[in-house]
Amino acid sequence: MAVSRPALIALTALAPVSWGTTYALTTEFLPADRPLFTGLMRALPAGLLLLAVARVLPRGAWWWKAAVLGALNIGAFFPLLFLSAYRLPGGMAAVVGSAGPLFVAGLSALLLGQRPTRRTLLTGAVAAFGVSLVVLRAAGALDALGVLAAVAATASMSTGTVLTQRWGRPEGVGPLALTGWQLTAGGLLIAPLALLVEGAPPALDARAAGGYLYLAVANTAVAYWLWFRGIGRLTATQVTFLGPLSPLTAAVVGWAALGQALTPVQLVGMGLAFGATVAGQFVTREARVVRFPRRNPLDRATDLTDTARRR
Repeated sequence: MAVSRPALIALTALAPVSWGTTYALTTEFLPADRPLFTGLMRALPAGLLLLAVARVLPRGAWWWKAAVLGALNIGAFFPLLFLSAYRLPGGMAAVVGSAGPLFVAGLSALLLGQRPTRRTLLTGAVAAFGVSLVVLRAAGALDALGVLAAVAATASMSTGTVLTQRWGRPEGVGPLALTGWQLTAGGLLIAPLALLVEGAPPALDARAAGGYLYLAVANTAVAYWLWFRGIGRLTATQVTFLGPLSPLTAAVVGWAALGQALTPVQLVGMGLAFGATVAGQFVTREARVVRFPRRNPLDRATDLTDTARRR
């Protein structure tokens, strides 16, 4: 069934909105100080669930492509994001993350041939500024490792987003299977790191088990399926402009569920960031939408070889 562009954008936006509930969920339901285990519980069960539903495994070059995308979007992104959040004060990691549209605009020009317009760059800067007004608190000393981790996390997810659009999907494979491949690959990458750094898994009560169930199914399996589905039908920059909805949702949930006050400055920031998110769905339409991305000769040669082998 065909989906209109506004409906597609709205469905894709549900992903960062869902991710915005992660902070409240982590603080209220999950064991403290287990970020890697939490990342593992987000990725691996969700990936295995989607694999069981799709019942499609990668073939040929897609084994390494799925591994690369899984590492960039999940396996490297989750640990780097948690590391930056633990080492940086007052939402600084979210501010760096809100610069994702600018990262994607540059990478899209390099890998997809989509030149960013001045309005795209200006809108991305406004989005980052608006998020900074929402999440930044009293200034503290910036940790160099934390800043580096935040930048690396944003670069990792941005690169994964652009490569997901550049490579597209194998013929006959839907976004559900592609999402399952990436989550499984990313989870398998996190698993030994979590065991090495944090040790054995913690004991879970019913509250924590319910939290992890929501995290794996709604917050990860469904949300990432919607995200990657959107990447396949919109421009990479359009999708990334939806990212600021995550810290905005976190602020709203903190106010509504945790009793956290919102200052006038934060409300102004929310208005700027949300306005930039909406504007980002229009300014990027000037760029070329790559539905069937250009492929380099090595990718094509690998696929022809795989086809010949199957015959």
